[in-house]
Amino acid sequence: MSVSNVIPTSSFAVDGIRKDVRDIGASLIREVAHLGMGRGNIVPLWFGEPDQPTPEFIRKAAIAALEAGDTFYQPNRGITPLRDALAVYADRLYGTSLDRENMTVTVSGLNALMIAMQSILTAGDRMVTTAPIWPNIIAMPKVLGAQVTTVPLHAGIDGWQLDIDEFIAACAPDTRAILINSPNNPTGWVMPAEDQKKLVEFATERGIWLIADEVYARLIYDGSDVAPSFVPYVSDDTRIMVINSFSKSWAMTGWRLGWITAPKGVGGELEKMMEFNVSCPAGFVQQAGIAALEQGEDFVASSRARYSRARAAITERLRDMNRIHLPEAEGAFYAFFRVDGVEDTLTFAKTLLLSEGIGLAPGEAFGPEGAGHIRACYAVSEDRIHRAMDGLARFLMR
Repeated sequence: MSVSNVIPTSSFAVDGIRKDVRDIGASLIREVAHLGMGRGNIVPLWFGEPDQPTPEFIRKAAIAALEAGDTFYQPNRGITPLRDALAVYADRLYGTSLDRENMTVTVSGLNALMIAMQSILTAGDRMVTTAPIWPNIIAMPKVLGAQVTTVPLHAGIDGWQLDIDEFIAACAPDTRAILINSPNNPTGWVMPAEDQKKLVEFATERGIWLIADEVYARLIYDGSDVAPSFVPYVSDDTRIMVINSFSKSWAMTGWRLGWITAPKGVGGELEKMMEFNVSCPAGFVQQAGIAALEQGEDFVASSRARYSRARAAITERLRDMNRIHLPEAEGAFYAFFRVDGVEDTLTFAKTLLLSEGIGLAPGEAFGPEGAGHIRACYAVSEDRIHRAMDGLARFLMR
C-alpha cells in the first residue's frame, strides 16, 4: 500500500465515531464563552448560573462530610437520607404523598435527563418538545438515534405562549416521549397548570412518556414559591419523570447534583442506568444537598427576590433600546430578546464580546426558532446588569 493511500490517523479515528454523534454541532454558547474566558474586564452573562458562591451552610455540610471520611462509593440511586429529604421537600411544596422510592439522585440535572432518555428512547423513536430550548435537550435524543420534533413557542405582548393543541397534534404515532421544560430556558415561559393537566391526560391515553425538566421550578416571579409542576401527577399509573437540580435554586452549579421524581416501578431501571453511566453521586456532595433542602428556604427566597430586582433592571434597560424587542418572562433568570437587523447572532455575540467585553449567548444555540435573538442571564448583581447594558447600548449605537 502506497503512503498516499493511507488515511490520516485523525480522520480515520473520527470516521469511526457514530454519525449521530458527529452530526451534532458543538455548543455555540461555549464557542462564545471560550473566546472570552481568561480575558480581563469581561461581564459574563453567557452561562445560566448565579454569580454568587454556594451558601456557607451548604459548603460546611460538605466539608464536615469530607472531614468525616465520606469519600467512598455510595448507592446508585443516592443515600437514603437524601432520598427521604427529597420526598419531604416534594410533599411540602406540592402536597404529594411521595417517598424515597420515587426519588433517584443523579450527578446533575443533565445526567438525570440523559438516563431518563436512555431508559425510554431507542433508535427511530420520536421525542416532541418546544423550541427555542436549551441545546442539550435536542442533542441527547439524537445521540441515542432518536428523532426530535419541535413545536415553537410564540412571542407576544404578554410573553411567550405555547398552543397546547398544536403541540398535541405534533405527537405523531411514533412519538415515544414528550419533553416540557418549564420554566423554560431560554425564554422564561411557564406552562399553565391547565395545559399541564391536558397534556398529562393526552400522554396517559396514548401511553407516551412525559419528561418534565423543572430545574427552574423555584424561580418564578408571580409571587408563588414554585411554578406549576408535573410532580403531583407522578404515580405508578402515569409515565412521568420529573427532572430537577440543585444548581439553580441553591447556587450549586459546580457541585453536579440533581434528581428524578418517577413512578416507583421504574426505580430499578434508573438504578441500572446510574451504575452504567456514573455509578453514583459523591457522598459529601449529597450531604450538601440535604443541607440545601432542609435549611435553604431563606436562601431560595432571597435569591428569587434578588433575581426579581435584576429582572426589572435588565427589562427596563433593554426596552429603552430602540432595536430591542423583549417579551415578558415569567420564570427562570434569562432575558431572551430580539435585535432588529441581526440575523447572525453568533457573530453579533462574538463582536460584542471583543469590542465591549460583554458576554451573551447567541440565539442560534437554542435552535432555528432562536434565530435573531440573544440570551442574557440576569442571576447577577445589578451593577453587572448595568455595566452589560451600558456596553450593549454603546454597541448598538454604532
